[in-house]
Amino acid sequence: MKRELVPRPPKRVEYEIRFATTDAQKGWRDLVATIRNPMTDAWDFLTRTPLSTTPTNYRLKGELGTIQRGGKSYERWQHKPTMRGTARIWFYIDGRTVLLEQVHTSHPNETK
Repeated sequence: MKRELVPRPPKRVEYEIRFATTDAQKGWRDLVATIRNPMTDAWDFLTRTPLSTTPTNYRLKGELGTIQRGGKSYERWQHKPTMRGTARIWFYIDGRTVLLEQVHTSHPNETK
C-alpha cells in the first residue's frame, strides 16, 4: 500500500482553497519551500477568515480591486504571509471557496 497523505477535512464553517491558475500553484509551492511555517499560518487564515481585514489581509484597491472570471466580477484580496516579507497571495472568493489567483514570491510590481 502506498503511504498516501490524508487530507485534513474542512469544518463546515471553513473555506476550501483551490488554485485558480497554474502560476498560483507554482508560486505556492515555491513559497512553501522557502517559508513553510508562515505558509501554514496563511493556509489556516485563508480557510477560516479570508474576508477579515487585517494589516496582512485586505482588499486591493483601484483597477486591481476587481477580477473577472467566467463572466462574473469578484473582489480581489491580498494576503501577506509575513509582516515584513515581500511575498503576496492574491485571491478571490466564490461561495465557500478561496481561489488563489496569483502567488508572488516577491512584491508584485502592480502594487509597488
